[in-house]
Amino acid sequence: MSVGLLRVLVQSQIITSQQAEHYNNELKTGKNVLQMLFGDKIITAKALGELLARTFSYPLLDFQYYPRNNILSDILTEEQMVQNRCVPIFRRGHKVYLAVSDPTQIQNFQKITFHSGATVDLVVVPDDQLSSLLEWLGQRSTTILKEMNQEQEAAQPAQALYIDNEEAEDGPIPRFIHKTLSDALSAGASDIHFEFYEQMARVRFRVDGVLREVVQPPVAVRGQLASRIKVMARLDISEKRIPQDGRIQIAFHKHGRPIDFRVSTLPTLFGEKVVMRILNSDAASLNIDQLGFEPFQKEMLLEAIHRPYGMVLVTGPTGSGKTVSLYTCLNILNTEDVNISTAEDPAEINLPGINQVNVNDKQGLTFAAALKSFLRQDPDIIMVGEIRDLETADIAIKAAQTGHMVFSTLHTNNAPATLSRMLNMGVAPFNIASSVSLIMAQRLLRRLCPSCKKEVERPPVPALKKAGFTDEDLAKDWKLYRPVGCDSCRGKGFKGRAGIYEVMPITEEMQRVIMNNGTEVDIMNMAYQEGMVDLRRAGLLKVMQGLTSLEEVTANTND
Repeated sequence: MSVGLLRVLVQSQIITSQQAEHYNNELKTGKNVLQMLFGDKIITAKALGELLARTFSYPLLDFQYYPRNNILSDILTEEQMVQNRCVPIFRRGHKVYLAVSDPTQIQNFQKITFHSGATVDLVVVPDDQLSSLLEWLGQRSTTILKEMNQEQEAAQPAQALYIDNEEAEDGPIPRFIHKTLSDALSAGASDIHFEFYEQMARVRFRVDGVLREVVQPPVAVRGQLASRIKVMARLDISEKRIPQDGRIQIAFHKHGRPIDFRVSTLPTLFGEKVVMRILNSDAASLNIDQLGFEPFQKEMLLEAIHRPYGMVLVTGPTGSGKTVSLYTCLNILNTEDVNISTAEDPAEINLPGINQVNVNDKQGLTFAAALKSFLRQDPDIIMVGEIRDLETADIAIKAAQTGHMVFSTLHTNNAPATLSRMLNMGVAPFNIASSVSLIMAQRLLRRLCPSCKKEVERPPVPALKKAGFTDEDLAKDWKLYRPVGCDSCRGKGFKGRAGIYEVMPITEEMQRVIMNNGTEVDIMNMAYQEGMVDLRRAGLLKVMQGLTSLEEVTANTND
């Protein structure tokens, strides 16, 4: 009970100011003042609910027969519901309705649901009915915690493939992990984060590039959760001082095929953080037209990859879709008359007809070692997962100069910066100019949900020009949209992602700039002179096409 509720009772002349002061003092001692009010027969739970609903214009709900399996457990944990005396009962678009007996604490309810990204509306229920449901939730939470604490951390024999059935998922910890992984697949997540802190634990999914919390497991089981995942990934559960990497494959019946998860553990202050990347083998079946290239960019890329030799580099941060772009290109070139070999860390997409190698630094199978071996395997096309050092760069360049087509990635912010990065590694300008055919930088932007996106008025012309629009753009007839949120997009306003690209072919003029030890600025100026569309401009084209919002573009690209 809050002070605000006492104030309502005074204003409604249910209690006097002196009684309110008395109850307020009792409230400070931690006593349940509501039960005192009911015990003193000052007001009944039903009458209080009717009063609060009328005072604050909230609907009143008879909670006695509410189906308990309809509670939205992805908004708040059972512990949070019990502690804050609120229950999420319904979702409509981006709005969540909470059943409460004290609506004066609206700010607290907004605070605890902030992580969900939803706005809050309230439904008033009688306090005795809410207490009955919260008591049931508390008992259920205690039972689950007791089961989890009984789970032993003893290592079990690791299997290469975990089957989705009752026998494979015995015990609360395996069942919880299995359900979490299945929910992540259903939500379209790319990564799953198990994070452990001093007073809490949480699981987050990255969906469409954005992390969101989905559940808070009991903090007492953080060790069991991490150990179970490490056993599944064939990692050393006794080693908790250094990071480890592994892999899990699980056959989910409802998803129809085995799913690979790349597992990474990291020692933190209060346990090992575990991140699982979902390796989507279906991504390689994407058609190049689905990736989001503008027609002129697609033409430049196809011309470069169909050359008999040379190097195509794709750059961008982690999770920007570089692997999908490369495999889409390999899929185009994957015919029976070519030999394709790839070295990756690890191989995220399985594609028949391509010889894939997982590098293993501990056993000496580095990118450089794999490349040297490839050159003795009569290759036509080689893909190196990432150029990390001078040795790998030198071998890749020599391969590109001796009649092979080489694909690889680097971590740089844009296409011109890639050449500077290679120069800083120690690669000679002549080797770069004579081997690199094309460099492509990319990002992924969230697509507006087609079911709920809403047209908005364009901002003033100066603001649009500052964002990067030209006079020619402003003269065209196009519409600006913003995200809204609906059931189809889970209230987020976005559904899926689209790529934006900065495609920079290495022309003769660009080769001269490189040979003359041109700086990154010199290379960029030459690229703009040759008509390169940078990431910001590519994003604005997507805005004009109605695929994404202006805010999404400005947040993910530089001016």
